Amino acid sequence: MAFKKRPEPGLPTRKQILDFIQNADGPAGKREIARAFALKGQEKIQLKALLKDMAEEGLIDGKRTAYHRMGGLPKVTVLRVIDIDEGEAIAVPDTWHPEDASPPPRIRLVEAKGKRNPMGALKKGDRVLSRTEETGSGWRGYPMKKLALRSEQMLGVVEIDKSGQGWLQPVDKRIRQSSKISDLGGAEAGELVLAEPIGKSVRAAVKVTEVLGEPLAPKAFSLIAIHKHGIPNHFEEETLGEAEAAAKLPLNHEDREDLRHLPIVAIDPSDARDHDDAIWAQPREDGGFDALVAIADVSFYVRPGGSIDREARKRGNSVYFPDRVVPMLPEILSADVCSLRSGEDRAAMACHMVLDAQGKVIDWRFTRAIVRIDEVIAYEEAQARIDEDRAGANLQGLWACWKALAAARKARDPLELELPERRVQLDTEGRITEIATRERLDAHRVVEDFMIAANVAAAKALEAKVAPVVYRVHEAPSREKLVALKDYLATFDMKLAMGQVITPGLFNRMLKDISDEAEKALIMEAVLRSQTQAYYGPRNAGHFGLALGSYAHFTSPIRRYADLLVHRALVDAYHLEQPAPKGDIPATSGLSERDREDLGRVTDAISKAERRAMEAERETIDRYVAAWLASRVGEVFQTRITGVQKFGFFATIISLGGDGLVPVSTLGDERFDYDEKKQVLQGERSGTTYAIGQILPLRLAEANPLTGALKFELEEGGGRIEPRGKPAPLKHRGKHLVGKRGRPANIRHQGRGKKR
Repeated sequence: MAFKKRPEPGLPTRKQILDFIQNADGPAGKREIARAFALKGQEKIQLKALLKDMAEEGLIDGKRTAYHRMGGLPKVTVLRVIDIDEGEAIAVPDTWHPEDASPPPRIRLVEAKGKRNPMGALKKGDRVLSRTEETGSGWRGYPMKKLALRSEQMLGVVEIDKSGQGWLQPVDKRIRQSSKISDLGGAEAGELVLAEPIGKSVRAAVKVTEVLGEPLAPKAFSLIAIHKHGIPNHFEEETLGEAEAAAKLPLNHEDREDLRHLPIVAIDPSDARDHDDAIWAQPREDGGFDALVAIADVSFYVRPGGSIDREARKRGNSVYFPDRVVPMLPEILSADVCSLRSGEDRAAMACHMVLDAQGKVIDWRFTRAIVRIDEVIAYEEAQARIDEDRAGANLQGLWACWKALAAARKARDPLELELPERRVQLDTEGRITEIATRERLDAHRVVEDFMIAANVAAAKALEAKVAPVVYRVHEAPSREKLVALKDYLATFDMKLAMGQVITPGLFNRMLKDISDEAEKALIMEAVLRSQTQAYYGPRNAGHFGLALGSYAHFTSPIRRYADLLVHRALVDAYHLEQPAPKGDIPATSGLSERDREDLGRVTDAISKAERRAMEAERETIDRYVAAWLASRVGEVFQTRITGVQKFGFFATIISLGGDGLVPVSTLGDERFDYDEKKQVLQGERSGTTYAIGQILPLRLAEANPLTGALKFELEEGGGRIEPRGKPAPLKHRGKHLVGKRGRPANIRHQGRGKKR
């Protein structure tokens, strides 16, 4: 607390001390109070006694280095994040004790955004040093620094050395050091556990807090990702009870458009766990088409403000793993009542569209409807019926309409990049039977183009009513990234004029003109790296990749909260409300007042949740791929280089998508220079180069299922990846290979053609 003039001499009053503690910009200890009131000598001794009296009277609490008002908080203190609400971290004091007279205050942390936030997004369990203030609406905290580890949970596998000492081998491939375990908590060697440090140092020992089981057992890989990323995967009893009640809501046929006479079909993956979209189309006499996209009416069952809604906002989206799904909604809704099953009456939000002969949507309308899906068809089956000329009138109508949509898409010229998707096939026991890239069929494109058309219609429908819109935004590449791309293209004697309007079609033409497949792969990788990350937001900045001016997500409300918000906005804008009967279910199915006033808060939160889900899904696939390849160490695979650094290059197996490192130390006994501008490693003596996009055979040298990490080496010549220390003989523990210490084997290649 700053004073404009020297205070009157003598001890401050109790009120003056309380005011100073409340308004101090930093720690308010005995020293700071004495300095603020210009106390000297005997007065400091008297202050000490006064502070002791105030503590005994219940006016203040804390230590002499930092006091705070009893029942309040220090201005600067350590907070622990206990929950994430709409992307906003909720914390409590880290040192609040159960014997305190009152429960700990809940503090909303106000995080800096974007590049101004060096800590990154906070997650449950994080500890932060924070400034605090009490406002009319409760406590606020302003994080200053994220504190290391102390109570942060760590995921790893228990190892026991010869002396009986336990060690935690981390499953995060970015962490290279094992941690000493002081308390095994009943865990045995080879088990996957959660642990937390017991000291402040990064080298502190850890104690096991939870035993999760076999690390290489079926379903363990997704469990690792769920725990690592803090993905909520259990519903509270209150939420499940509300979902049971919501599932019994009667469909009011009189208030819904009856579309049960239309042969609407759902075309989905063969292993789909839910079905939230279905389509229908038929030709018009003018050469155009009538088209319908029916979407599960989730907003009817999930009302704003209820327990289901709060949990769905927190999750943001469903997370899909090869062995399980962590749903956004309880299963009774996501896999049953809201899922568009064939032959059953279902509540739907219907998007009716009229297309002209060129595939342009010239009219649209939205209704709440009741539908009965004629058939649920797998993509492969739908494609086979078309290819084998055994499709009925319904599929023929869909394909004819799609050809018009495809023509409109071609005229729009969106970004066309080949991005293969990996598919992990498991048996009934959860064991891997196959990993391959998904085949891209016309059936996929049919559904995709119908969904895009409906998403555009939803955005424009809301804009027409000047209603709130949750846009799916994909901004054009930044100037910084375009300059980097321009410099890279110059190494291929290709030009990118910075003064022109950058469009997706520009990149498409650039790639189309390249005849050499290896060079084309290089340029495609560079173009992909130049793109920005898509996000959700209330302000429209267009969708660069799809070459669309207005785009929203409307078609997947079972698994994306953004789509549910769009449905609610449509309910409001087009007066489609259907109040729930009196009871525990919230009445309105439109937007809440809070969302109407500030959509930005929830869109920021669900954008973060989406990135969290994508990272968790990708890491899990990496672990499955590494497990699949663990028995094939020593084999040679065709790979494509995906990244080059001075320490080596990264390559991915073309047929599987597994990514691994080739250390520069294994490229031979000559020196390799790194050209950052060209993204190339070049041998000083031989001139051998390794560049992004280059295709070459590599031998698999290591595969670690726990971390998902792979390492490769050159097929012939160069150095070899040597084992770190003397290898322990492998033995079987159950169905898994483990080392001498009971640890899961980190399998390595030791010499050509040998496996260990």
